[in-house]
Amino acid sequence: MRNLITAAFLIVSICISSTSAHSEEVEIIGNLLEGAPYVDSGRGARALVDENHLLMMQVALKPGQSVPQHEANSNVHIIILDGEVVITLAGQDIAAREGDLISVAFMTPMSITNNSQANVTFVIIKTPNPTQMSE
Repeated sequence: MRNLITAAFLIVSICISSTSAHSEEVEIIGNLLEGAPYVDSGRGARALVDENHLLMMQVALKPGQSVPQHEANSNVHIIILDGEVVITLAGQDIAAREGDLISVAFMTPMSITNNSQANVTFVIIKTPNPTQMSE
């Protein structure tokens, strides 16, 4: 868990460095393991970084919740911070757990489901930001 926390903070630090390259100020965005955005219905999510070259979000799913089927709208990487999920990519189920890093190609059909009895939270990294993508 400690290595995972270190990796998550490193990612946030890199994102901060890249977005603050022309500024002398460095800002800590937040602790990804505190205040995960759980909600009672649907899925909880919060934007961490929203720049032209990068969209980084944290998603939180309670047992039975899911991210519905959709096509990846950018190049996507998912880091599982806590818990276990089933990620379905182009019809293939992949069991992912804490510490796993999953790569998803642009336009891949995908969904994410928490079939476990525990909460799960993960980070979604999209490069470039989907607002910059075209089919």
